[in-house]
Amino acid sequence: MEEKETALQENKMGVMPIGKLLAGMAIPMMVSMLVQAFYNVVDSIFVARISENALTAVSLAFPLQNLMIAVGGGTAVGMNAVLSRSLGEKRQELVDRSANTGIFLFLISAIAFAFIGAFLSRPFFGTQTDVAEIVEYGTVYSQICLVGSAGIFSQFCFERLLQSTGKTTLAMITQLIGAVINIILDPILIFGLLGAPRLEVAGAALATIIGQIVAAVIAIIINIKVNHEIHLSIRKIRWDTEVARRIYTVGFPSILMQSVGSVMNYFLNRILLSFTTTATAVFGAYFKLQSFIFMPVFGLNNGMVPIIAYNYGAKRPDRVKKTIKLSLMSAISIMAVGVVLFETIPEVLLGFFNASPEMLEIGVPALRIIAINFLLAGFCIISISVFQAIGNPIHSFIISVCRQLLVLLPAAWLLARTGVLNLVWLAFPIAEMVSVIMCLTILKGTLEKVDVLTEQQ
Repeated sequence: MEEKETALQENKMGVMPIGKLLAGMAIPMMVSMLVQAFYNVVDSIFVARISENALTAVSLAFPLQNLMIAVGGGTAVGMNAVLSRSLGEKRQELVDRSANTGIFLFLISAIAFAFIGAFLSRPFFGTQTDVAEIVEYGTVYSQICLVGSAGIFSQFCFERLLQSTGKTTLAMITQLIGAVINIILDPILIFGLLGAPRLEVAGAALATIIGQIVAAVIAIIINIKVNHEIHLSIRKIRWDTEVARRIYTVGFPSILMQSVGSVMNYFLNRILLSFTTTATAVFGAYFKLQSFIFMPVFGLNNGMVPIIAYNYGAKRPDRVKKTIKLSLMSAISIMAVGVVLFETIPEVLLGFFNASPEMLEIGVPALRIIAINFLLAGFCIISISVFQAIGNPIHSFIISVCRQLLVLLPAAWLLARTGVLNLVWLAFPIAEMVSVIMCLTILKGTLEKVDVLTEQQ
């Protein structure tokens, strides 16, 4: 009887059946990720209706936005892993320090990006183009998004606090509310509907930050009212060297990994431009389309990481291994759907972007070739997150750098020397095969590390 009462008092991540637990935590995040992918596409469609220069300006702002997302997402991954592991170890004091220090780190990040947005946006665009309209549109868009970055950083922080204690449905609700508000406000503020002023690109930026701020406020309220496993205190929101080190030991490689993706995109576009500008349009369309396949897997990751971290901290290797196995099976199944779609109806997928005959000629074989790597990518995405959850984030970083900078880009450059554009797309499956080999090797060692927990029991 006493044992049963103890189990009931424990966080559900330590007692609920893994299949039900993973589904309950991951599905809400997968849904919210799909909504994120959807409103990003809708946002681009609305901006494109202003003018091609407006769409170009927003596209050129991607490196700054991606850097902001990289810092917020990486810090959130670190805070999530440290906090969940501390919950599993029953170290309440460290749980609270992790949460309050995490809030402080997000506040500092928001201040830093507000400074970048206010003073460096115009010089940033000036280094990319001399077209006055693009520079003006881009400057306004970046200044609003970055100066108002407190919204996205607060959203990252307080939604991940909910995720770290297993309340992913509540985190999903806040994300959905923010996304819906963004989608509704986009046409109203961009085109001046319902009596609102026509703000064009500035309207798109305002719609984005308003959605983020509303979602963040709701997440804060839910944490205070419902998330009783974490004790937040304004007085304790301050720098803590030990906790910050723990958070960034896990999170900093994630920040670097996402930043590496921006570098890869930039140089791959340069390679494709040597063939035709349409090739870069195809690459851009591919990234929009693949987000609908990859985003659910990233949502699965968000649900998986706290489960693994909690049970690793609680020294329950059987639950850790079962979570990994189910996550791998789920990710590969999702990717299989993507393979079927990209291989069978690439013309329909590209049609969403009003593809020209030339774009279809280039894009149809491109999508079919790139889709070869989807199943491999599903395995790698889960493996990399397992390394982060168990405390080996450097492995994740090494694999990401090798895949995108040391394999994919050199392979694409060498294949481009042949003068055959279709061969360039083979760089994706080539890079993914190398990544799988690395993941298999490191995952074997990680599972051996998990086995040590059995000996300690």
